[in-house]
Amino acid sequence: MWLAVIVRPLCISSVMLEESYHVSRDLPCACEQASKWIYYAFQVIEHSKGKRPLEDVADIGLRKSSKLLDAQEKEEAVQCLHDLSLCQEEHSDKQHESDTHSDSSSLIHQIGRDLSVNCLLHCSRSDYGSIASLNQSFRSLIQSGELYRLRRQMGIVEHWVYFSCNLLEWEAFDPIRSRWMHLPAMTSNECFMCSDKESLAVGTELLVFGKEIESHVIYKYSILTNSWSSGMKTNTPRCLFGSGSLGEIAIVAGGCDSRGNILSSAELYNSETGTWETLPSMNKPRKLCSGVFLDGKFHIIGGVGVGNSNVLTCGEVYDFKARSWTEVPDMFPARNRGAGANDAPAIAKAPPLLAVVKNELYAAYYAENEVWKYDKQRNLWITIGRLPEQATSMNGWGLAFRACGDQLIVIGGPRALNGRFIEINSWEPTEGAPNWNLLGRKHSGSFVYNCAVMGC
Repeated sequence: MWLAVIVRPLCISSVMLEESYHVSRDLPCACEQASKWIYYAFQVIEHSKGKRPLEDVADIGLRKSSKLLDAQEKEEAVQCLHDLSLCQEEHSDKQHESDTHSDSSSLIHQIGRDLSVNCLLHCSRSDYGSIASLNQSFRSLIQSGELYRLRRQMGIVEHWVYFSCNLLEWEAFDPIRSRWMHLPAMTSNECFMCSDKESLAVGTELLVFGKEIESHVIYKYSILTNSWSSGMKTNTPRCLFGSGSLGEIAIVAGGCDSRGNILSSAELYNSETGTWETLPSMNKPRKLCSGVFLDGKFHIIGGVGVGNSNVLTCGEVYDFKARSWTEVPDMFPARNRGAGANDAPAIAKAPPLLAVVKNELYAAYYAENEVWKYDKQRNLWITIGRLPEQATSMNGWGLAFRACGDQLIVIGGPRALNGRFIEINSWEPTEGAPNWNLLGRKHSGSFVYNCAVMGC
């Protein structure tokens, strides 16, 4: 109904809206400029909601969008925006002498800024690069981050997978369109290239932590500008830590400092402000641990402690309201199971491979190629099935196990000399055993150095 409200002031008779709100593909022979504006706006809105122009739009009210544009619809929608932009420029030229105060910030001037933004919120983030190229107004909006903040408030989220199979080279994968993308190359020295690196995605940023000659450093990739920058530092420089993100915030906990001391400290990062806040320290220092958000709290699990060559089986939970950590005994005793599980020393094993989907915690137990689910009530792990066939690793290293929206994903490839490809498999957890679906495969290094999933 809100479309009809917009249409009436702009010459409703020329738009040819019927009682059923069906819109003709063909504009009136003597169409006025207003008709074009409404027609194009309607096309963009329809495509952004995953509908075709002739479908019933009686319930066109804004809602969370789960249907995103396919490749053909993308081109049509972006072309609509382009045509709207041209209409706006033509209209502005004609009105320039009589109205020199036209507001360029309205984007599509004839339908107003609010409706323009609403159109863009429901477009796929894959389209934002093309839309930003239309003119300066669109580009400024895309790069400001406003669209992503509004999408987060409305619950509109698309998850992309970012991973590195070659040092200093990062790629992205869009699981909705099965599209692979190369990120710009990182500009760093050889010391950083060869150092231990951790990564996390938070807000619209991908953070990569490493070490240069004399200090730890963080490289930040922004999807708003499609570029890398450096210079950010945590309050306590660290590596080999556990981390997790939720929306625009992330927490890093534990790890090692530049002298190799194992840390118990933790910090919270806010991507909106670009600041780090020191949190209360954990009960136990640990490195090579993993972090996840579960039940609205941050969990740190596993790792290696001070003066202990074995993997820590306890976990710790950070409560934001109480601003305190609580230890959970025997939260991850998985490494003690299975033949050969303890052959390698603890410091040679990867941190626990964990992921949270629909507020349930899962683990990839690489020693037995199994998928486990955590029973929160009984504090134990249950085997629910197998990992994909190509999910091979070296003591857990080189394999990525992540949550991607409502799906679990596994990224990896064969260790064979001629097996130079990478696979991304997904499964949406149900009551049954995992049934993995191949999302994509490409020629690449098969060892995953770092991986993060960004939802925005």
